[in-house]
Amino acid sequence: MATEQIIPVSAATSSTDQIVAALTQAIVSHRLKPGTKLAEQKIASQFGVSRTLVRQALFQLSQHRLIRMEPARGAYVASPSVAEAKQVFAVRRMLELETTRAFVRQVTGKQIKVLQAHIKAEQAALALDDNNGRSQRNQLLGDFHVRMAELMGNQVLAELLGELISRCSLITLMYQSSRAAEHSSDEHAQIVKALAAKDEALAVRLMEEHLHHVEANLDFDPAPATHAIDAIASAFS
Repeated sequence: MATEQIIPVSAATSSTDQIVAALTQAIVSHRLKPGTKLAEQKIASQFGVSRTLVRQALFQLSQHRLIRMEPARGAYVASPSVAEAKQVFAVRRMLELETTRAFVRQVTGKQIKVLQAHIKAEQAALALDDNNGRSQRNQLLGDFHVRMAELMGNQVLAELLGELISRCSLITLMYQSSRAAEHSSDEHAQIVKALAAKDEALAVRLMEEHLHHVEANLDFDPAPATHAIDAIASAFS
């Protein structure tokens, strides 16, 4: 019987993290769609690692609710229910409104410049009318919210928001309607203006409206599509 290669703990951790990051990015950038089967052997071959490390990565992603593990069937990109989708957005609203309040109370000119540069990157991605541009856009629009937490120096908050926004991105992919808002970046710009002016009430109101717009453009009766696992490789090409 063939045995899998034994890899030092540090190397194993690095490889597992790489797989987790690659799969997360492929899901968040909408290159892997809900319901896609994640074949262990194919992932292992793409990354040149053992299936043991792939299983570890898939387990981590299942803990983050980005994939689901089905006994005797394998791993699939998660397909959040309508109830779960609404709960995720409710938690995100609570967390992000408090984040906005905390941010505006300690905002600096340097932080504003970082956010303004981020918005310029969003707008540049929006100008690219191809798959790469759409992938960049989706990633950047979500990263804006995490960036605020990072600028506050709160890594725990940044990690929590990152996980929530990854789940929101998957939900958006499943349920986004044809009325999907094209103005998220413009709304981000307005939020940054309010932050720069240290107008707490306005910043919180704009953030609440922005999150409401995102959720309002979801259609909770779609038929999710699937993509091949090859999307993982293209996510880093």
